[in-house]
Amino acid sequence: MSDDKLWNSNYLKVWSSNFLLNFAFMLVVPLLPIYLSETFQADKDTIGMVLSGYAVAALCVRPFSGYIVDSFPRKAVLLICFFLTTALFAGYLLAGSLTLFAIFRTVHGAPFGATGVSLSTVAVDVLPSSRRTEGIGYYGLSNNIATAISPSVALWLFARYHNYEMLFTCSLLCSLLGLIVDATLHLKPREIIREKKALSLDRFFLLMGWALFLSMFAFAFSYGVLSTYVAIYGKEELGITGGTGLFFALLAIGLILSRLTGARSLRKGLVVRNASGGMVLSIFGYAIFAGLHNEWGYYLAPFIIGLGNGHMWPAFQNMFINLAPNSQRGTANSTILTSWDLGMGVGMLMGGVVAEYFGYHPAFWMAVGVNIAGVLFYFAVARRHYLKHRLR
Repeated sequence: MSDDKLWNSNYLKVWSSNFLLNFAFMLVVPLLPIYLSETFQADKDTIGMVLSGYAVAALCVRPFSGYIVDSFPRKAVLLICFFLTTALFAGYLLAGSLTLFAIFRTVHGAPFGATGVSLSTVAVDVLPSSRRTEGIGYYGLSNNIATAISPSVALWLFARYHNYEMLFTCSLLCSLLGLIVDATLHLKPREIIREKKALSLDRFFLLMGWALFLSMFAFAFSYGVLSTYVAIYGKEELGITGGTGLFFALLAIGLILSRLTGARSLRKGLVVRNASGGMVLSIFGYAIFAGLHNEWGYYLAPFIIGLGNGHMWPAFQNMFINLAPNSQRGTANSTILTSWDLGMGVGMLMGGVVAEYFGYHPAFWMAVGVNIAGVLFYFAVARRHYLKHRLR
């Protein structure tokens, strides 16, 4: 029975380090649009371009990081990527111009993206096979709890000290602590199979997951628009100056509740049902945010979106893994994360363009429309494709 223990020491370490990484990341995300606007007088279009840079870099490196994680010792890959991620948090402290900040932010996306692939793959490895589906769902709680706490901490620190450098330093230290935790991992030696055949696209991108990839892209696009402009929208149009932390806290509470309630369904293998229900629920959340231009919409929407995404994300991750052989776990994880990065990046960029020339409300309605298109595609194509080609 000990072999079936879900919360074993390695899993706890990976869970904790992922929490610290995402805590460090989310500590700066909510205030970056305001920081760029106040410090460098950047307009909405420029803010979108600068903030989408990290997603573009992460997108470029994700497919290769999946192959590297599958082809080399995973702990070594994880520690190298985590070290580079930590070091580049210091770049925010050194950037004295908008151009330099944009460079550091963009470059930061590459090791951050590779670290995410490494951590999620190691998490799958250290889980007992009988608890893997359930464990993947709980692993996402590390992101969700970080998302709940970190923005509130960031906004409290900023309200008290009005010091961006303090926030950047805190992010650097949290990431460093996560790196130290990962250095104590004890992973079993894994046989690495060196394939003699020529490398194919499927080693970098899970071709069988193309339909799920397109669906996830649409959901990430919507979230990219919303999460990037929620703080500056609340400040400029609703007069909400300190509510962004509560917005992300409600989002995370919804995520956490749905992860906990959905764990039983995942344990029973009902991944398709969780994904379907979560996507439909998310649509209502985005529609409420776009349609209600007041505090009710501002705070009700993230909770509903969180409930939907909390069911959807672990279900999708399990579906990607179920479409891949065991030798391509890294590739499966990198593919879902690539779809998320691509959607987030395009959403940030397009959201900035639409907000600059037409306003925030058309940008948020654009997010709703893309989300609906993703759901329709899932029910028409992706779900049937998954049920036909899953391996387990």
